[in-house]
Amino acid sequence: MKAHRWAARAAAGAATVALTLTSGVVAQADDDIDSLPAEEIADRSRDALLDVDSLHLSARGSLDGSGPDMSLDLTLDLEGNCTGGVDMGEDGSVEIVKRGDDVWLKPDAAFWNKHVPIGGSTFDAILDGRYLKAEADDPRLLSVTKVCDLDTFRELITDNADTADRSTLTKGGRTEVNGAPVVPVTRAEGNERLTAYVSAEGTPYPVRLTVRDADETGTVDFSGFDRPVPTATPSADETVDVTALLGRSIKPV
Repeated sequence: MKAHRWAARAAAGAATVALTLTSGVVAQADDDIDSLPAEEIADRSRDALLDVDSLHLSARGSLDGSGPDMSLDLTLDLEGNCTGGVDMGEDGSVEIVKRGDDVWLKPDAAFWNKHVPIGGSTFDAILDGRYLKAEADDPRLLSVTKVCDLDTFRELITDNADTADRSTLTKGGRTEVNGAPVVPVTRAEGNERLTAYVSAEGTPYPVRLTVRDADETGTVDFSGFDRPVPTATPSADETVDVTALLGRSIKPV
């Protein structure tokens, strides 16, 4: 599904900018981040991101430059819990809730029509506005559940740390993201520019990451650092088990 590839690309872009580094150092409270070199700012933003237990992630952009913008909005943690959704514009949207070993998905009618052209309308009618419930390790849903796990993003950061070319990093002047002061650090390679906007006050979190090249554009915002994922899950009368759906049953679980 294109949304999964785009979500992975957004995550990889976020990781590549926030990571673009080797091992970092612990930020000191009295440091003026504006005075630090680009490499050290990138190190500190990466370490700050690796240190959180949960966060809110909002990504938006185009997969190949020709299709509609898509968006991903999730609150997720290291335990694999998450809540939020993916919006693919005319291709449909999916609400996601994952808690422990269970995951609930609520695709809209446009999603079923686009991605399941044979039988999708029947599934949509069976669900009738309810969530599809399944085990989180269901192989058919692994691409969804991996996006829900903050560890996925941490692995992208650490796995790519040794491949980044730090010599391409440049620091920009202080600016603002959502009214808060930040310092941008940019990596440019060929036609691609990846920029991390690092908080200039308090913990040096990367609060916005942008990816720009000839084919793709994307923005990833981070917020809600260490705020827990909401624990509410859909009730029994709001759900249909995946096995019941495949059997075209409407029995709620």
